[in-house]
Amino acid sequence: MRVVLDTNVVVSAILFREGRLSWLRELWRESRIVPLASRATTDELIRVLAYPKFRLSPDDVQALLSEYLPFAQPVEVGRRRPPGLPRCSDRDDEKFLALAVIGNAEALVTGDKALLILAGRTRFAIESPAVFRRRFPAR
Repeated sequence: MRVVLDTNVVVSAILFREGRLSWLRELWRESRIVPLASRATTDELIRVLAYPKFRLSPDDVQALLSEYLPFAQPVEVGRRRPPGLPRCSDRDDEKFLALAVIGNAEALVTGDKALLILAGRTRFAIESPAVFRRRFPAR
């Protein structure tokens, strides 16, 4: 399943090993999901991991990225806005919508209210992590 994971979802999954979203790591490691990544989403991830509040060294950031990026499929999004996308109240979040459209994602997983409010207005699902998790029954 091709999915777009917003930055906060990825950070929670890779930074907090026993956190509430750590189950996502298992899904991408087992190839049950294929996270999609664009230059813009990857740049944002790198920038967020460097925030002082996380107190990560450059080596720590590289180690965390190595737990995610090798499993992510790069998608060339370009600068043009794909037609038919709803406008997001937070323009900075539109990169996730564009990635989902161009990458043919089945779902965009986010906790961001500005994106969640758009659920049902795209050809892909926009779901919170809790809703997305229901797609994967416990084994």
